[in-house]
Amino acid sequence: MRLAMWSGPRNLSTAMMYSFGARRDFTVMDEPFYAAYLAGSGADHPMRDAILASQPNDPVAVAAQCAAPVATPHLYMKHMPHHMLEGFPLDWAQDCVNVHLIRHPARVIASYAAKREAPTLEDIGFVQQRALYQKLGGIVIDSTDIRADPERMLRTLCAAIVLPFDPAMLAWPVGPRAEDGVWAQHWYGAVHKSTGFAGGEGELPRFEGSLRDLLDLALPFYTALSEMKIG
Repeated sequence: MRLAMWSGPRNLSTAMMYSFGARRDFTVMDEPFYAAYLAGSGADHPMRDAILASQPNDPVAVAAQCAAPVATPHLYMKHMPHHMLEGFPLDWAQDCVNVHLIRHPARVIASYAAKREAPTLEDIGFVQQRALYQKLGGIVIDSTDIRADPERMLRTLCAAIVLPFDPAMLAWPVGPRAEDGVWAQHWYGAVHKSTGFAGGEGELPRFEGSLRDLLDLALPFYTALSEMKIG
């Protein structure tokens, strides 16, 4: 199985990568198109130069990596929809099990804004994720549901993708992993302190001004995907 897990930032995506990486039958890849996205878009992200130096900048080369054989029976790829710029090859994903991990945009915006000032709709990926779902289809799962009951939702996901559930998915060692992208030191602080999924989330954050405007823009795309979610 080649599993492409699509999600925007600040969306439990690293914890899910660690969860599947805890299985002995999976190899994992962390955002392989990140450097190609930065090179193609010119976006000014934290650690931009280090990211560009750490990965291939050519999206065709990255696509070949995503389709290449791995040493384990299965491959888990953590992808962000907004990394797939217009013209980037996507044919490799047609042969994948595509899963779309979503999170309420209020939670995404609050978490993202704590790490990077003035997020935009482009940054948080909801428009691109909806478009990818329309193009590729697949399974939708909500990170809030996973945090509320990790074992039930991981069992549900495994059943949906016809994969035996492995209890190893519920825990991982504290600290960074060898598969982490170089950007982990900026973004992965909380998950590096964890040994499993965090508990349920509280009330939705409330915003005013530009962040409220951003929430209003993102919410319809989240809602459309949420209607398709499993669990």
